[in-house]
Amino acid sequence: MTPVRRIVSPSSSTEASSGYRIPLAPQKSVIPGRWVPPGESVEINGVIIKGGMLYVGTSLPASNGLPDPALIDPTKNIAKIADFSERLTNYWPSYSDVSPQARKAYLNWLVDGKSHPHADIGYVFMYFYGLERRVLIDGVNDIGAAGERLQIANEITRLISVYDSKSSSFVGYASRLLAYLELAGHPTKLYQKAVPKLASTAELPYYLRLAIGQAAVDGVAIPAHIAIAWVRSDPAVFLRTPATRCKEKFDTLFLAKYIQLHGDGIKISANRTKLKYAYYPASAGLRDVKGAELSFGDTPDITALTAPVKKLQAIVDMCTDALDSYSRFLGRNPDKIESVDALLQLPVLVWPKKAKETIQLLKDQTREREKILSLSELALTFGDSTIFTRDSLRGLARALESEKIGMEPDVLISSKTLKLDDRIVLFTADTETQESRDTSAYQVAMVTLQLAAAVAHSDGDFSQSEVSLLEKQVDSWSHLVPNHRRRLKAYIQLLTVEPVSLASLKKKIEPLDTDVREAIAHLAAVMAQADGTVAHQEIQLLEKIYKLLGVDQKKVYTNVHASVTSGGTTSPNRQSSNSFVLDTAKIAALQEDSAKIATLLGNIFNEDFEPQSPLPAMDEEDAPSNVSRILGLDGPHSAFARILVSRPTWSRSELSDVANDLEIMLDGALERLNEATLDTYDIPCTDGDDPIEINLEIIEKINS
Repeated sequence: MTPVRRIVSPSSSTEASSGYRIPLAPQKSVIPGRWVPPGESVEINGVIIKGGMLYVGTSLPASNGLPDPALIDPTKNIAKIADFSERLTNYWPSYSDVSPQARKAYLNWLVDGKSHPHADIGYVFMYFYGLERRVLIDGVNDIGAAGERLQIANEITRLISVYDSKSSSFVGYASRLLAYLELAGHPTKLYQKAVPKLASTAELPYYLRLAIGQAAVDGVAIPAHIAIAWVRSDPAVFLRTPATRCKEKFDTLFLAKYIQLHGDGIKISANRTKLKYAYYPASAGLRDVKGAELSFGDTPDITALTAPVKKLQAIVDMCTDALDSYSRFLGRNPDKIESVDALLQLPVLVWPKKAKETIQLLKDQTREREKILSLSELALTFGDSTIFTRDSLRGLARALESEKIGMEPDVLISSKTLKLDDRIVLFTADTETQESRDTSAYQVAMVTLQLAAAVAHSDGDFSQSEVSLLEKQVDSWSHLVPNHRRRLKAYIQLLTVEPVSLASLKKKIEPLDTDVREAIAHLAAVMAQADGTVAHQEIQLLEKIYKLLGVDQKKVYTNVHASVTSGGTTSPNRQSSNSFVLDTAKIAALQEDSAKIATLLGNIFNEDFEPQSPLPAMDEEDAPSNVSRILGLDGPHSAFARILVSRPTWSRSELSDVANDLEIMLDGALERLNEATLDTYDIPCTDGDDPIEINLEIIEKINS
């Protein structure tokens, strides 16, 4: 910490004391303006101001010849009372020109510590003008001023933290001066360093532009920590509510997805537009200052490229979609952020360690074979036997599916509410979308299995041979994708322990065509023969199934009899018989029958029952948290506008490089931009042909 050093006036005998009193000067005497260093105190008009970083005196010319706006002249009149929360200054305040009341208010704010959040921003600007002068004028040739850069940068950062919500204009100027201080030393390989806290501005911060440009020159990939800072800071990246409401989760998910998709990171080839930095002072006394520009050799300005932003946006959208339900849940239930219901809305990637270990255990258990367990047993694996409501169970099913673990019954497309003692089947499955299973082909296949399972259960024993036959039938359904067949085979396992009643199938059967019903009826008859006998109970159940399907019940005997041996068998009409006895050689032909059925079903199942729902309209959850475009321009022309207003003057060849990088026509882009600023601000953006001058008022409006 810099010790406080007080300098006394020459008339004082206490040289060791720590104060500096500005003597009241005669009317015509001149006291050269001096910079009060950081940490020093100064007494002005009877009040002591601590901390320094001020210019005090009666003479300190600005570049326009007038007194520097930041100079505190102790000979100027001040009022006895003033409130610094009141607006008492004009747009470009100068201590010499403002009213005595404004001077008193300004001194009060300085004495208060330069940090009162309700202070009028005009006083903050007057103080900031002094920091600008110290950096841009004194800092050029004064070694002492150059040594204060870090302290001034810290002071600017502090001011931004206090007044960031007070004035976007101030934050814009302060952030750009801070960037000037950070970049003036031409640091190298910034992409290898941690990203400092960056103020939110209307453009991608120059710190990141330099870091990314250096990576492009060095031919290295953009590291993940730079990529997330890029996403957070670039107004060209569209961030929806989940990215801000769930910031920590979003960042974790983005970093993981970025590495997963791009390994070491995205590589960018150096483009033609070269990175340069120009600082426009806020102080009216510094508007003619030259040399507030920085260049970085061949380092490209990557904001002239749109392809990298598109890649980042794709990851952002992926992560935002994954967090959407979690964000909505927190929006409705802000007090349940630690609940299991909240957890189940999250992607597994951002789950706590213990919960992820449970998922891994289930993956290990289902790798070789399906796992049958009750819902309460599944709940206990997550530490709570009562957690599964309908919504939370769907959340768990989505989480499991993202980890390639399927669940039957399929709660993602079913409205059925499960009880804790209901059985479920977990199995290894590839990731698939909910909509992909909401097709007529898949739904009819399920009804077919349910009817066949009802037949298998009718004799009191759903045998392994019957299970095998159904699995072979599913394998033969080539009209279904492999994921669907894998899920249906898991569903067969569920049907062995959770049979479906015929009554519950009635509504599912009603929309089926006659050909489909006939095919399902035939399959049920084939199923009845799978174990080598056709029990009397199975015949009775087949009759019910045929009736339910609207198929002539007489066809039960025709279909079954077609597979019965011709010699010495019991007639299907004999009431004394308990079963038909089949020729085992005939069983081998059943698969051929199944194949014929599969072919028929494949020709019939082509359309979804219902068209997919259109995408929902954007609501408040989808609102962007940063502005991606300006002046109503499209993406490339918005990028062109941001680059254009980063400097007051451009050569035509430089802007031609920018236009080429953005794949737009230079003259057309300038015309569109000038039309946009005329429509919005009633003034053109540019003037001249070569060089091209940028209107300073437009620069301030767009950057603020």
